[in-house]
Amino acid sequence: MPSSYRIFGAEMSPYSVKVRSYARYKGLAHDWVNRGGENAAEYAKYAKVPIIPLVVTPDGAGLQDSTPIIERLEAAHPEPSIHPGDPALAFLSALLEEVGDEWGNKWMFHYRWRREVDQMASAGRIALSMNPSMNETAQTAIAEQIRARMVGRVWFVGSSDTTAQFIEDSFHDALAQLDAHLAVRPFLFGARPSFADFALWGQIYNMWTDPTPCAIIEARGQHVLAWIQRMLWPTAHGAFEAWQTLEPTLMPIVKDWAGGLFMPWTLANGRALALPDEEFEVKLRGFAWRQKPQKYHAKSLEALRAKYHVVKDRSVLDAILDTASVRKGLIA
Repeated sequence: MPSSYRIFGAEMSPYSVKVRSYARYKGLAHDWVNRGGENAAEYAKYAKVPIIPLVVTPDGAGLQDSTPIIERLEAAHPEPSIHPGDPALAFLSALLEEVGDEWGNKWMFHYRWRREVDQMASAGRIALSMNPSMNETAQTAIAEQIRARMVGRVWFVGSSDTTAQFIEDSFHDALAQLDAHLAVRPFLFGARPSFADFALWGQIYNMWTDPTPCAIIEARGQHVLAWIQRMLWPTAHGAFEAWQTLEPTLMPIVKDWAGGLFMPWTLANGRALALPDEEFEVKLRGFAWRQKPQKYHAKSLEALRAKYHVVKDRSVLDAILDTASVRKGLIA
């Protein structure tokens, strides 16, 4: 029986590097594997759907979807924990993990495929990662195919000519808030990485590897840049903090990202799926956001609600979530 985990992933997949960063933090022996070429048969054997990351455990189980993967591995390897001991903070970490996966992906995907310079750089890197030995002519041809396909899919995250400026403005605001929060601590919830760090980092690390958002991050987010580097090989520097010390700079993040963007969007998405509607509109900070609904997010919202309802004493948590305009969406 193999003694290592095998992580089928790609550097340009935010969900793949999220899982790899977690494995590094936990000190889990693992191999970082390309799903193509000589590994294609093994990947096909374990993958239920054609996505990455795929983790093959030492006992031969195949795991997919980054959040359940980490939850499964955390149950098997609980120390050092990625969950604060305070139940309120543990839920806030889970909430921001979901925000990172879902709204953070809008920032990443939009910037990667909006401008020609980022399209060209990203498509070329993806093409070369598929076969590093290919010649320049073959790489260029494959890159053009990738570019055309991915640019045609930006609607999936809601990116359009109408929403482009809103997405970019919301990222600029978020970068400033995150930079202020990380100015006095190495990770989101204190001196060690949390569930939320891995998800948000996967998206922002990938943004940093693309020309346009890289320039923005390096010019305006020096503390975020240090965190990006820190999360490549994260280690615990101390304990999680208490809410009292986190609140001044974390509350604006919870309020603006979760309450102002993610929660109204995911609730509107769920309503559109239930009707069903081909497109929905929702007001986000006064902006009329329009996009086609995404099926997966109804499932992830229910998983988040389940995590909320298992918190036994929610008095402190509810006060935070009410201030952030999040709680009503969790009990709807």
